Amino acid sequence: MDQLASMRTFVRVVDLQSFTKAAEALGLSRSVVSGHVAELERYLGTRLVQRTTRRVGMTADGAEYREHCRRILADLETADEALKRTRVRPQGRLRVDVPEAFGRYLLIPALPKFSAQYPDLQLEVQLNDRVIDLIEQQVDVAVRVGAVRSPHLVARRIVRTRLITCAAPDYLKKYGTPTELKQLRDHKLIGYLSASGRRSQQWTFQKGAERRRLAFRCNVSFNSGEARTLAAARGAGIVQSMDLLVAEALASGRLEAILKDWSAEGAPISIVYPATLRESPKVRAFTQFASEVLLDYRRHVDGLLARRT
Repeated sequence: MDQLASMRTFVRVVDLQSFTKAAEALGLSRSVVSGHVAELERYLGTRLVQRTTRRVGMTADGAEYREHCRRILADLETADEALKRTRVRPQGRLRVDVPEAFGRYLLIPALPKFSAQYPDLQLEVQLNDRVIDLIEQQVDVAVRVGAVRSPHLVARRIVRTRLITCAAPDYLKKYGTPTELKQLRDHKLIGYLSASGRRSQQWTFQKGAERRRLAFRCNVSFNSGEARTLAAARGAGIVQSMDLLVAEALASGRLEAILKDWSAEGAPISIVYPATLRESPKVRAFTQFASEVLLDYRRHVDGLLARRT
């Protein structure tokens, strides 16, 4: 007796409640399917199924044995896939969605290395700062800023960020440097549009255990973190942004940090993909690559900010 084949057949029969349907699903004759189940019952010395004219049910022993079979077959499939993964080269089309700043300044410069490492992958990259539905848009993997709450997605958190409030030195020279949070209301502020595009998000501040979220009237708002940084560096006003976006401008002196005692922890950056693609070699390849790019830049930013302070 081929016990594994008989176990697979038994599980399919009781799941479909029919020898005929199981035979069709397995591509076998009904007599072969019936023979597998009968051999299994003889081997175990107990009846597993209850046959009626309309459907196939399970005995108490059959119900218990089915659960054991499912675990064994699932473990076997996992072992098979693990071995296959070591032999499968990532290939085919890979659709990714990344924030504009990450795409322009980190992903694109690193693409030659990625392409050399995975020559059989065809990468399709969407650059945008909106949160899209990966499954609906048929996107394989994304770099996402902020919390990921969908139960259908796997989120691998890569780096944390900090929020820095800053402005161009020329702006501060002209309008003064705020030393208290309430003074921000007297300044030109650059906001960030929410995903709906209807209003600017709140600004977050933290000093020790005290954490505040304040809503301001902004003179201009953008749905792009990169655009906000550029506008602030040109003197359009004060901006609060992730340190990863403003570190280069701070290091070069184009931006100057203010209210340093109120710097707060920002949103995490994660690699996100549908749970159904958890075992995909090409998704794993991009996840590893993007993670290394983000971690390298996190270390670079930490060095820049340490020298600046």
